[in-house]
Amino acid sequence: MSVPVRFSGILSPVVTPFNRDLSPDPERLVDHCRWLLSKKVGLAVFGTNSEGNSLSVEEKFALLDGLVDAGIEPGRLMPGTGCCALPDTVELTRYATELGCGGVLMLPPFYYKNVSDDGLFGSYSEVIERVGSSRLRIYLYHIPPVAQVGLSIDLVERLVHRYPGTVVGIKDSSGDWNNTQALIERKWDDFRVFAGSETFLLQTMRAGGAGCISATANINPAAIQQLYAGWQSAAADSQQQGLDDFRLLMHRYPMIPALKAVIARYTRDTEWGIVRPPLVELPSDQYQSLVAMLEKRGFSMPGRCD
Repeated sequence: MSVPVRFSGILSPVVTPFNRDLSPDPERLVDHCRWLLSKKVGLAVFGTNSEGNSLSVEEKFALLDGLVDAGIEPGRLMPGTGCCALPDTVELTRYATELGCGGVLMLPPFYYKNVSDDGLFGSYSEVIERVGSSRLRIYLYHIPPVAQVGLSIDLVERLVHRYPGTVVGIKDSSGDWNNTQALIERKWDDFRVFAGSETFLLQTMRAGGAGCISATANINPAAIQQLYAGWQSAAADSQQQGLDDFRLLMHRYPMIPALKAVIARYTRDTEWGIVRPPLVELPSDQYQSLVAMLEKRGFSMPGRCD
């Protein structure tokens, strides 16, 4: 099995489709992933907007198998593998690595708060040592607004120095550009820094970052990819403004139900709107408002309609 190529560009935390009985729907997932790949977007399955922490380890195994069996290149997959329980993280990370995934996106254990850098280092170190694979590539996941457990720059540096070639990147979803910039400026050996939103994509590219892993890449991938590919062009600032406007529109609604509502609308498949509790589907009045604003913008998802 070849050595994984480090990720760059745009990745989507792929939303997870569910059936009416709340079981995951692998066929819909494959279909959506194929569409994203056709737009040159990578696949960060089991992320925040994937409802990843509402899925069991066994469900994630089955979905990964379904994607690979359907012909999805595993090297394009960056599954989220960070769980609260150390054995779950180890098991899922080992499975993804042996399957040939290009890397894993790893949250810190996030149930206990105010834990020390030493404790977090110990957690990541245990996973790396127990998986014990030279193919393992970890992209750290820093999302303190949600996890309430963050990754300090000193901790990231310690992990990079202790495990060079294994800890190879980070998704910074802090929403703090100064933190993202500081990570990029450290210039660790080929360390890949991804913004957690397309809002910071142009700044990230100009500073020397790798791209972004963004929720709205689920529905607006072509425009985000266009800016990534042309960030040095004269049109880049206006393209960034367009992405910012679209992001602000989506932020008027709960993000995960809104993403699924949009996919349901433009695939004409109402079951795409299903979310797992404790989330709830987008209320009818919000759905009508969102659709009206998208149609006013002339929004579409080319190639996504059945």
